[in-house]
Amino acid sequence: MIDKIRSADRRRVGVLTSVGDRWRALPKWQQAIGLAAFVAILYYLPLLGVPGLTWLRTDSIEGGNNWAGVLFVCAIYVLVAIGLNVVVGLAGLLDLGYIGFFAIGAYSVALFGSVNSPVVKWIQQEFNLPPTWAVTWAICLFIAIVLTMISGVLLGWPTLRLRGDYLAIVTLGFGEIIRIVARNATGLTNGPVGISAIPGPEGAPSADNKVFGLIDAKPWYWLAITFVLVMVFLVRRLEHSRVGRAWLAVREDEDAAAVMGVYPFKFKLWAFAIGAALGGLSGFLFGSRNAFIDPTQFNANLSILFVAMVVVGGSGNMIGVSLGAVLLAYLPERFRDFADYRWLVFGLAMVLVMILRPQGLVPSRRRARELKDRAAEAEEVPARV
Repeated sequence: MIDKIRSADRRRVGVLTSVGDRWRALPKWQQAIGLAAFVAILYYLPLLGVPGLTWLRTDSIEGGNNWAGVLFVCAIYVLVAIGLNVVVGLAGLLDLGYIGFFAIGAYSVALFGSVNSPVVKWIQQEFNLPPTWAVTWAICLFIAIVLTMISGVLLGWPTLRLRGDYLAIVTLGFGEIIRIVARNATGLTNGPVGISAIPGPEGAPSADNKVFGLIDAKPWYWLAITFVLVMVFLVRRLEHSRVGRAWLAVREDEDAAAVMGVYPFKFKLWAFAIGAALGGLSGFLFGSRNAFIDPTQFNANLSILFVAMVVVGGSGNMIGVSLGAVLLAYLPERFRDFADYRWLVFGLAMVLVMILRPQGLVPSRRRARELKDRAAEAEEVPARV
């Protein structure tokens, strides 16, 4: 009995020493102030000028990209990682073709919003509309989310009965199919030529755009980080709902979940659809910011990088995958002045992380507690004997 009490005490002390539990132990008003300060810092980052931190800016590096542009890419990757974490981290499905949903979201705003799109030109001719007619940016956002959700359902319906490596191969093929169709369907996507004049919130890119232009990326970053914060809140609520608990049950043991009354196929399909919608949203923002897309921007290497964000950051933990996305987007730009060796350094860093921290930089709290409980139970077995 005493051994049990001591073991429970050790477990409580170990849990309380984690940053997450210390945060949850704070009063609500302190948590609110901390969150407000963190959000303020996120919106301030493009203007970063704090002495001692300006070395973080990549625009000071010779040949480096604009600092706000790098932050925009970080925000897009965080949005991708959050969506992929729903599929990989929560539902336990290995998706190597996530770039397909990213591409569908980008092509949604290009095909229906750009005056250079073959789809828009065909609609203009068929319905005798003016040459400047195109679907507005807000409607394209709705179209992108709907199309990617439908794509997720169409992909998941015949394939989610597969498991493990078989599912990974099928999803990898889906991503390649989307890229090949975009390259060869010249009558729909302009093929390798790509589509230009993709609109933003203020319409097609032009000198009349006062806020969302092609040069200043700060408004684009603020728009992207707003989407990220909204999606983080919604996904967090979903994770702590009945659907989120069903995902965790399916991830841990699909057969046991089915025995307990959880229908695995339905909830896996939900995960695919929701993850696809977030991937489409990130692709939509990517296409709008670049104002031009072509099939070469959606290759399999980028899809593997998306999975690496989740694995390196900590599968199942939203904070972890967000950190992994920021690091994998920022570090290549940080080492841009070592152009010949930066990918070597980047690869070595990933190998070291996988060796020294295989559970990820910030692992899932549930999984960490499960491991601690199992270790504590293993210690109790000799005491019982």
